[in-house]
Amino acid sequence: MQLHKATTLEERKVIIRQTVKAFAKRAQKHDEENTFPMENIEDLKKIGYTSLTVPKSFGGQGLPLSEWLPLQEIIAEQDGSTALSIGWHMGLISQLGERLHWPPNIINLLFREIVQEGKLINAAASEPETGSPTRGGKPTTRAHKKGDSWIVSGRKNFTSMAPALDYFIVSATTDDGQVGNFFIQHSAKGVRIEETWNSIAMRGTASHDLHLDQVEVSADHLVELIQPGNKRPAGWLLHIPTCYLGIAQAAQNFAIDFSHSYSPNSLDGSIKELPNVQVKIGENEAALMQARYFLYGVAKKWDSSNEADQLLMQSELGAVKYHVVNAAIDIVDRAMRVVGAQSLFKNNDIQRYYRDVRAGLHNPPMDDLTLILLAKEAFQK
Repeated sequence: MQLHKATTLEERKVIIRQTVKAFAKRAQKHDEENTFPMENIEDLKKIGYTSLTVPKSFGGQGLPLSEWLPLQEIIAEQDGSTALSIGWHMGLISQLGERLHWPPNIINLLFREIVQEGKLINAAASEPETGSPTRGGKPTTRAHKKGDSWIVSGRKNFTSMAPALDYFIVSATTDDGQVGNFFIQHSAKGVRIEETWNSIAMRGTASHDLHLDQVEVSADHLVELIQPGNKRPAGWLLHIPTCYLGIAQAAQNFAIDFSHSYSPNSLDGSIKELPNVQVKIGENEAALMQARYFLYGVAKKWDSSNEADQLLMQSELGAVKYHVVNAAIDIVDRAMRVVGAQSLFKNNDIQRYYRDVRAGLHNPPMDDLTLILLAKEAFQK
């Protein structure tokens, strides 16, 4: 069933759950082989998932945060790498649909191709020399004006979903020292992907290096000027904690299933009857409940706020990411304590959850920046 025919969140959840059933088995294979789950992305395209956040006026569904984040969580339960990868596309399109701040011809082209052809986009902002873009370093990628065109050269890393992308949003420093985002086609001459991704976590995101060698783009493909390290609050970045919440739920499910089935001969029944196991499972349930209330509460607040109010939500958005990701790490850890030494076996999915969930610490915003912001606001009260 196509998602555009669904009229409620519950109907969409049913379709997503049916679609992602195969993702978990594929996740183990892609993790072991360090390959990208292209088939997962194609399955999501077939049901129209990738156009859900395109505004209705452009042919999409225009789903707000509180309606597409729960779908992201379902995907992450089956494969965190797929959820994090597609989340970048979904979120960027969500933001673009809210602000419509790019040149109209670029917006029209991109939205039309997403709806009709399933085209995909992601930002390429991180660089080996500058570290996280949120810390304010200027890109070493350069953009030189030549007639009516821009010539862009440089190298980006952490380019998630690189093999599947049709477009990149590339940050570059211009000759006059300004920093801009450039809309660049994957098929453009001089664009090359170097397969460098060999992380122990989120191996299926294929977050390879993007090389740009004298890539020529037209003048209107400079879609916006930006200030590094001084970004507007971005509600769509809540897809990050949502992903790790889904991974935590997967670990909890694994521990519950294991508790039902594991029955050492020292017990009359399974380990689910042991008080210490029940306490850990209960702690996880409480932590999952708390994280969801916080995450989806702030998502609904974002959806119902005007632009002026959204500009005041930076600390709340950062606090959600901080709390949910750290809670997810604790949940996976407790789940592994329930399973015991078998949780370390490579044929058990929970060891992948343990590795994948820690990647959340290195997604923006970083914990230290969030805590410093919260402290400064507290001192001003």
